[in-house]
This record gives sequence, structure tokens and C-alpha cells, in this order.
Amino acid sequence: MDDLLERLDPKARRGSKPRCHLLTHGSSDEVAARLTSLVTPFAEVSRDDCWMPQGFADIEEAQLHKAPRLLDPRISAQLAAWWLAPASLHGRTPNFDIASTCTIGDAPGLSLFEAKAHDNELNKEIAGRRLGPDASDDRKRSHETIAAAIASACEGLQRATSLPFQIGRDTHYQISNRIAWAWKLSELRVPVVLVYLGFLNACEMRNRGEPFADHSEWERLVRSHSEPLFPPEVWDRQWFCNEQPFVPLIRSIEQPLGQ
Repeated sequence: MDDLLERLDPKARRGSKPRCHLLTHGSSDEVAARLTSLVTPFAEVSRDDCWMPQGFADIEEAQLHKAPRLLDPRISAQLAAWWLAPASLHGRTPNFDIASTCTIGDAPGLSLFEAKAHDNELNKEIAGRRLGPDASDDRKRSHETIAAAIASACEGLQRATSLPFQIGRDTHYQISNRIAWAWKLSELRVPVVLVYLGFLNACEMRNRGEPFADHSEWERLVRSHSEPLFPPEVWDRQWFCNEQPFVPLIRSIEQPLGQ
């Protein structure tokens, strides 16, 4: 295990990051079974699917505007144009901790995972995405493009669910952008499962925040965290956006670093 962890940056050898690599480490059958257990009964990952990262062999996380293993490049280009300012089409978009192709219903889709190992990982994002006083013109343009992208998703989700959504750039930025990206994929005819994944009992993180003792604690924290943005009944059920399945899930797993 120590040899595997050494493939990661020293700051990334504890918490959620190494656990995501462990979930995607091993044979294709083993990884597919682990990921399926986290998205069942809404989706299934097979040994023939593709995921990022690939254990410790390829540690790159997925940016969906440039992930040809996961998405048709034409769809990736549309995602880039939606999120990035025209002068920044080669810039960065949100990194998903794990992303995998899968089957949702009878159609190919994506499973996207946002993983946390302690409560402060949720708390620190409440302030939203801010620009510093010395931000470049390019960064300012991207800031506005991101606001417009999330606003379009917010409107689309309200229409699809008939529920109030208040996702935005300036508050709860990470969960807002995760939900927005899932919605945009549905608009591009890609079914999607979005998993908020809590790693339980990551006790080595106590100096950074409080680890999650069990699933009920993790679920309570996620629902409380997202309540200003959308009603709790959004979670753990299948919705249809643009006639495509959109499934936001709260899941947890205990993944010791020694295994």
C-alpha cells in the first residue's frame, strides 16, 4: 500500500483522494463491482466501461471537456463552450473525483462522484467562487461565463422537476457546479448519476475536520448543506431532464487506507 500511495503527491496521500484511487484500483471486474455497488439500482458499471482515475496507474481525474475515454469529443466540445469563455476554451473545468461510463436504464451514460472525508470539505465551499482583486481579464470573463452556465442549469432543473432550485456561482459553488454539469449532460442527451460519496471513519483527517461516523451522519450533512439550494427530496431518486435520467445520490463507504 505504501508503494501505491507514493505515486500520489504527499498532500494527497490521506483523506478522500487516495480512497478514490483505491476504489478504481484492481481488475476491471473488481472496479466495476465496486462502482456498481455505489450506483445500484439506477445504473450498472461493467468490466468494459471506462473510468478515471484508473487506480494508481493513471491518476488523472476527469475534466469532462477533455475526457475522450468517457465522452464523445463533440459532446466535450459543447461542454467547454458552455462553461469556458471563448478565449479560455483550453482552460480548466471542474475535476470529478471519479467518473465512469455506465449503463443507465438501457442507455450508455455517466456516473460522476464527488467524494469527501470530513465535514469541513463541505463547510469551506459555502462562500462560493470569488475573484481576487488582481484577477486577469480572462479570469473575469470566465467568472461571468460560469455564472451564466449555472443559471441556465438552475432554470432547466426547475422546469424539469417543478421544484425550486437556487444553485449559483456565488454560494455553495462546488455542489452548484456538480449539479449544473449533471444537468448539462442531460441536455446533451447523456443520462447521468451524480454521487455525493462520503468515506466513513477517515480518522487520519481529524486535524482538518470531523470524519463521518456512519452513513446517517453523512446523509444528514449533505442534506443540510444542499438545503439552501434545492429541496431534500431531490436526492436519491431518478428525475428526467431533457427526457434523460438524472439521478443525484448520497452514498457512503468505508475504505481503510491499509486495504
